[in-house]
Amino acid sequence: YVRFHLISPLIQQSAENIVLFDTFVNILSHNLGEPAYEADVAQLEYKLVAGEHGLVIRVKGFNHKLPLLFQLIIDYLSDFSFTPAVFEMITEQLKKTYFNILIKPETLAKDVRLLILEHGRWSMIDKYQTLMKGLSIESLSSFVKAFKSQLFVEGLVQGNFTS
Repeated sequence: YVRFHLISPLIQQSAENIVLFDTFVNILSHNLGEPAYEADVAQLEYKLVAGEHGLVIRVKGFNHKLPLLFQLIIDYLSDFSFTPAVFEMITEQLKKTYFNILIKPETLAKDVRLLILEHGRWSMIDKYQTLMKGLSIESLSSFVKAFKSQLFVEGLVQGNFTS
């Protein structure tokens, strides 16, 4: 089991940054779908999670091939690229995801409660409105570049690994 948390102060600076981060993580997951398929067949699992303060990368499975899967993820992260079609597809999916969260009273109530309790939190309504105003491909590219330049990393490795 390997878990790394790539933390960046950039994410919580604005609602737009949070939406750009969500878009980035979803595109990265989409890009990894085909190359990581063989790892899935070999019973290796990975998950990319857009956390509140950064990207959480989790991989687990047999230890002898796990570093290769982790390296694949890091390679795709460092050489991040996307097509305009993928950008459009992911932003449309995010619009639906945000809207579905907003129409569920219990989820919306939780979001409002956390907005009151946590300092510097952006509401789902803010994120949805930001996404509906539209994002540009250039803003995503510049965000990803800035995100990668301001990272702090925390990691946990458990299992049959040497230091």
